Amino acid sequence: MTLHRHALCTIFATTLAMATSAAAEGSLALFANGEALATEGFVAPELTRDGWELRFEHIFVTLAGVSALQTDPPYDAETGGTPAATITVAFEDAAQMTIDLTDTDADGRVLLGTVAAPEGHYNAVTWSVVPAQSGDWAGQSMVLIGTATRDGQSVDFTLTSSDRHDYICGEYVGEARKGFVTGGAEADLELTFHLDHVFGRLDRGDADQMNIGAVGFDAFAAGGVQQIVLAGLHIGHVGEGHCAVNYR
Repeated sequence: MTLHRHALCTIFATTLAMATSAAAEGSLALFANGEALATEGFVAPELTRDGWELRFEHIFVTLAGVSALQTDPPYDAETGGTPAATITVAFEDAAQMTIDLTDTDADGRVLLGTVAAPEGHYNAVTWSVVPAQSGDWAGQSMVLIGTATRDGQSVDFTLTSSDRHDYICGEYVGEARKGFVTGGAEADLELTFHLDHVFGRLDRGDADQMNIGAVGFDAFAAGGVQQIVLAGLHIGHVGEGHCAVNYR
């Protein structure tokens, strides 16, 4: 009888452990977001810092090394360095993925993938913007295609960048905290691309720190296909949360 009771306890403990293990895993969805400036464009009063209206047909971005992390202590992007990751989940089956920030869901976001993830708070994200290995824009990491208008003049433009930028970001910052995975449920995180860091915003004024560093659009007013240098513009964020960036 003692042996039988022990066997039953062993079976129960094993079943409980399996149930606990299953409940301890949920899923994590990762999105990219160019916000309204990507989907609706730079329209009044949010024109470029030099007064252009921009409307985008496509904004292609090629990503690699996309992962979400649980870190302890929380990663400080201002300090930089390597995150102290306790758990890492990757979002790619292939070496890279190319997305279009204008081709979004109803919430204005692009789904990069959904993966099974151990429960906990995913408070850091890493990714790289890299030159595409194939396709129409092979060799380019970002391509912005659209139309610019100012003072009755309209020009079609294609701005291409081959710059590589590597991002290590801390916790998502926004109206609500993100990245909390619980057993059997889905959480989400977001890579955010701030296009106003590239073109600036007329409504912010010349003295705004972002406008001081932004390129604007005057340099591309001739239209057509032109190269744009994105190094140093800190496009990538997690909501309003900051990232440590390395440009190559």
